[in-house]
Amino acid sequence: MASTFTLFTMRGSRAATVLNELLGENFSGVVMCDRAKMYWQLGRLQWCWAHLKRDFQALIDSSDCQVKRLGHDLMRPTKRLFREWARCRDGTITRRTLKRRLTPVRREIEHLLLRGLFSGNPKLIGMCRELYDHREWLWTFLDHDGVDPTNNLSERSLRHAVIWRKLSFGTQSNAGSRFVETTLTVIETCRQQSRDLFTYLTDAVDAHFRSQPCPSVVTNP
Repeated sequence: MASTFTLFTMRGSRAATVLNELLGENFSGVVMCDRAKMYWQLGRLQWCWAHLKRDFQALIDSSDCQVKRLGHDLMRPTKRLFREWARCRDGTITRRTLKRRLTPVRREIEHLLLRGLFSGNPKLIGMCRELYDHREWLWTFLDHDGVDPTNNLSERSLRHAVIWRKLSFGTQSNAGSRFVETTLTVIETCRQQSRDLFTYLTDAVDAHFRSQPCPSVVTNP
């Protein structure tokens, strides 16, 4: 998902080779994602803080007191991160100010991850090691305008597609998958650009029967 368009693609695998196929070898952007290892090869990532918040809540819900305590300790600075990000998003503070205000938050969270890493508790060690070893992917949004700390916008764009898949049981052929991903791309991109979907589809069908190029969906004509 970008600021002016959304591209849907349907594949039968989440293998790393799928990313290479879609993004190409020269991709230099930032990918917002969960912590699935298929993305790690891309290098420039922003791990979603909404996912992390749910992971920390799972620690809080644990019956293990040590795990529960670390969950609470991680949740406090995480909530501060979201409060400061909300101020940046609505224009109350600049991204430069956001970065300065989150410096102690970043320091606290990384210290807590180290505490979990050396806790001796197998319920904490793996997760904390992964987060600490790749801690730069927690803070990419601070240095890149246009990068959010969460993938909430993408999740909202996916919601209609997920509902459709559950109601229709998906596709049964490659041709069906190509039709669905193209249609979803057009629908969501038109919504992002405040373009009338029916008008675009009418123009596209008309262009097809006139043997003319399909109108671009990426930018307003």
